Amino acid sequence: MSDRVYKLVEVVGTSSTGTDEAIHNAITTAAKTIRHIDWFEVVKTSGHVVDGKVAHFQVTLKVGFRLESD
Repeated sequence: MSDRVYKLVEVVGTSSTGTDEAIHNAITTAAKTIRHIDWFEVVKTSGHVVDGKVAHFQVTLKVGFRLESD
């Protein structure tokens, strides 16, 4: 395995279903424009409450992807 260099970006995924779905939404969408995603880290979980019930989940992720070498 060769040495690698990574870049981090922060993305926020949302879902009305749950945090797992919010994570999947974030990674799936990011992967459409970012190549070589290798890992993610959940840095924040939050949500929106309506009438005393959770209406929406938000998950902030740090996404790591490999930079291409020459």
